[in-house]
Amino acid sequence: MPRACSSLLAGLFCCLLLASCQAAAPGPKAISLRTPAKATEAGRSVSPLAGAQQLVLVVPESFNDNQATMRRFERAGDGPWQPVGDAVPVTIGKNGMAWGRGLSGEPPADGPVKVEGDGRSPAGVFAFGTAFAYQPETLPHVARMPMHRVTDQTVCVETATSASYNRIVDENTVAVHDWTSPDRMLRPDGLYRYGLMVEHNAPDTKPGAGSCIFFHLWRRPGAPTVGCTAMRESSMLTLLGWIDAAKKPVVVQLPQAELRKLAPVWGAPELVSGDAS
Repeated sequence: MPRACSSLLAGLFCCLLLASCQAAAPGPKAISLRTPAKATEAGRSVSPLAGAQQLVLVVPESFNDNQATMRRFERAGDGPWQPVGDAVPVTIGKNGMAWGRGLSGEPPADGPVKVEGDGRSPAGVFAFGTAFAYQPETLPHVARMPMHRVTDQTVCVETATSASYNRIVDENTVAVHDWTSPDRMLRPDGLYRYGLMVEHNAPDTKPGAGSCIFFHLWRRPGAPTVGCTAMRESSMLTLLGWIDAAKKPVVVQLPQAELRKLAPVWGAPELVSGDAS
């Protein structure tokens, strides 16, 4: 074979070999960003609000603020959210908010993440659990949520190693009291006279991720909590008279900047700053 042809074939072989190696070589490793909206069903993105016909929106200005605005919304089917009533002021954890564990999935990569005892309210989307009251018969409207009557035996367990962690229980119905830090709910100050449990860190409870998150009465206007959402008694009674388990109510708690980013993704309503009174 002529030398020129031999050189040409050798060059061609080298080019093909190089192309093959480049095709087989792995590219840069993809960076996975966890976002609260990352839930799928049959390959489709699913909003954490799917199926909900009632929504309670709680919005502080930032992750570090402990004053917030609450507003109620309702919709028919998967239609647009319609506001119900007026926006009202509420208080949240004394240290603000941190990403919690709920319907919106695992916490995203940015922002604080809630842990037990951090003094922050959970951010994200959450179902409501049981309502509770010292005397349910004093409610002005019949509750349409499961209702727990609070007695001197009622505690919410905050001990992370307990089998009852993050649950409301009556001590006289539990054989083993394996906790050391129960939140006794029949309080002299009456903060839990009426309230709702938020299904943060439930039902797949993770030890140390936070427990016993409630909507309850505030100590006084503007007084923050240690992780719950608190409000005046009239606002709580209005909420308890409206919320309906059959409509799969959810609570969305997000700072303003996060709400602006996630509302279009989730199909959530947005709250205009400063419209609470």
